[in-house]
Amino acid sequence: MSIQYPAPETLLEPIQQVLGNHPNGISEYEFLQALGQNLSYFSTSSPDSLILFQRHFLLFHCLYQLQADYYQAKTGILQISALEIRLWPYRSGASKLSQADAVREYYRDITNLETTDSTQVDDLLGKFWMALARHDSRADALALLELNDPIDDAAIRQRYRELVMRHHPDRGGDHATLQQINAALAKLLPK
Repeated sequence: MSIQYPAPETLLEPIQQVLGNHPNGISEYEFLQALGQNLSYFSTSSPDSLILFQRHFLLFHCLYQLQADYYQAKTGILQISALEIRLWPYRSGASKLSQADAVREYYRDITNLETTDSTQVDDLLGKFWMALARHDSRADALALLELNDPIDDAAIRQRYRELVMRHHPDRGGDHATLQQINAALAKLLPK
């Protein structure tokens, strides 16, 4: 199920109104809710991942357009992330938009919205959740070794050797604990 989305140029004014109403910043989720108060396309909840992607993409497409407009006119610096969208006063010497930014280029290209289908959205979501699970797995493995990021491979190996010496069954340690230590190392430093 796909609902026809509005033309991006029709969203610029409502997006600027939301920015003006939230001078201290707003999250993407709150931004979409604020847009939904005046725009029916954003007002209905939908479990459809393609519609959610389209809403997200449209918002970010317009925000990156406004970011370029504000910067070029020297009227503001628009910070864009899912956690905080905020319009800062312009100041010379601020970060230059001339620097390459793959994320910005992705959202500025409207064909990415037009050509993305449900299968691709589901694939993107699957990759996101797998990456998140890997991150959680790393955090768990580090915790088991009593370590924290950032840490390099040499320090992980050193800590592993210390714990193996302490928990080895031949030294009065526990076999189950040793297995957990070995599994943690395998997660952190796969062969």
